[in-house]
Parts: sequence; C-alpha cells; structure tokens
Amino acid sequence: MNLRLMSVHAHPDDESSKGAATLAKYAAEGVEVLVVTCTGGERGDVLNPAMDRPGVRENLAAIRRDEMAEARRILGVRQRFLGFVDSGLPGPGEPLPEGCFALAPLEEAAGRLVGLIRSFRPHVVVTYDETGGYPHPDHIRTHQVTVAAFDAAGEAGRHPEAGAPWRPLKLYYQGGLSRPWFQALHDAMTARGMDSGMREVLAELPETGLEITTRVPCAEYFATRDRALLAHATQIDPNAGFMVHDRDVEREVWPTEDYHLARSHVDVDVDVDVDGATPEDDLFAGVRRPRRPQRPTAAAGAAASPGCG
Repeated sequence: MNLRLMSVHAHPDDESSKGAATLAKYAAEGVEVLVVTCTGGERGDVLNPAMDRPGVRENLAAIRRDEMAEARRILGVRQRFLGFVDSGLPGPGEPLPEGCFALAPLEEAAGRLVGLIRSFRPHVVVTYDETGGYPHPDHIRTHQVTVAAFDAAGEAGRHPEAGAPWRPLKLYYQGGLSRPWFQALHDAMTARGMDSGMREVLAELPETGLEITTRVPCAEYFATRDRALLAHATQIDPNAGFMVHDRDVEREVWPTEDYHLARSHVDVDVDVDVDGATPEDDLFAGVRRPRRPQRPTAAAGAAASPGCG
C-alpha cells in the first residue's frame, strides 16, 4: 500500500514547530506527505531580531512563502497553500480584519480542503485540537475546517465540485509541546546542572491537557526538524525559545512526537494503560495491517471497515 499523510496547519512555520520530525521520518520511509498551509502568514510578526530590518516587513508574504519552500525541501514533503489570508492576533476587544481566514465561511473553507483531500487521498490527517494548541484565531479555525473536511470528503453528496469522494481513515490532533514535555526537559536539564529556561512557561501552562494516544519515535529526525524551523528565519530566533534547550537531553528523555487519535474508520486500540503507556507508536496503526473488526472504542469514535467512499 502506498501510504499518504496530510498535515494541516495555520501558517508557514507551524509545520516545522509541530510534528516536523514525524513528517520527516515518514517521508524518509517512503510515505507521501502533504503539508497544507491555510494562510500565507501575512500578518505574522518578525520574531527574529536579525531579520527585523528594512525590506522584510514590507515583503513578508513573499519571504514567508520562500521560507516555506525551503522548510518543505528540508523535510522532504510536498506543500500546498489553501489560499486564505492570515487573521493576525488581535488584542482583547479588537475585531478580526475583514476577509481573514478566521472569518471565512466554514463551508467554503472546508470545501477547499475537501478538494485537496480528494486529490491527494490521504489515509491519515493531522491537525490541531479544538483549542488550536494555543488561542490564535487561525489555529482554531484550522481545527474547525479540518474536522469539517475530514467528515465531508467521503460523502458523494457534499462538495461535488471537489472531485470523487475519498474517506481518510484516521484523524489525529497534535499533542506536542505539552506540560509533561516541558516538565520532563526542565527536570532533566536541572538535574544536569543546566538552566532549562522553562520555569516561566511551566508557571503558565495548565495542569491538564490533551490525552496522548500515540507516540511516534522520531529522535533521529530532530536535527531535520530544527533545520526546517531555522529555514523560517523571520519567525525563529536561533538564540531563543524552542531552539535553546539541550537536544541530547531531549533525545534521551522525550524521543517521540505525540498525538491524540480523534477519529478512526479502522479498528484500533487506544486505551492508555495504568502506567500511561500508549498502545500506538505509528500514525498508520490499523492502516498498514488492518485488524479484525471489533467493537469501536469510545476514544477512537465510531470505527468502520477500512476504505474510502
């Protein structure tokens, strides 16, 4: 079977900061991987001081497209823009800008993604949970659009203009950069006499988060992830934030990228055991070698026989 994976994100750089090592791993194994970027990131800030210079902000949309092309090349994946305009991050009480992605009609936006799903025909789709991972309006809208498209793509009566129906088999939510991840790295670096720089982040993170059902081992692709991140030079400061924790410690204490299985049309077992161990280490579990049909688990949603509409 020629496996296909689609990862849906809000802006250029999100694909490299969320699940990039997983994408690189599967691409290297021969899986066809398509990153869908809902907006062009036109209203993003320039977060790298070295790039905050004349000509950058004025040409940010074009620069971010070039950065995306380089990150895509590094990860070894394909990439498509969905064609919506970045919503920015309005302050409290400020309205969203007219014509932005977060205000796009859900059916219209989902229809565009349905077209890509039906043409690419992914077996697995990955996106954010209902919180967006953090409360950026484009991340929340990306979740809404992806879930709607995942449900609609296999139904012949919906979006007939978008091509022949195709039903993806599994939908996952990103579970990375969780409180347990920050805590594990903080504890490990502190025990080694290093300054983790994570105390302020830990103080702000909620105690509870998304239940993790799937941990994909991909530590050997962390360096690829980092190179893809640094390709987004307007967004990533190489001397701050995510780029400064010790990579050897990360490989030792957290060698996976983590996910929550939200929906499945193949039979799966995603019951987390009493020790917190997860049964899945592969986003294609149940797709590569379908199990004999059993009763669906609550965590996986309604299961069905493998196939497409």
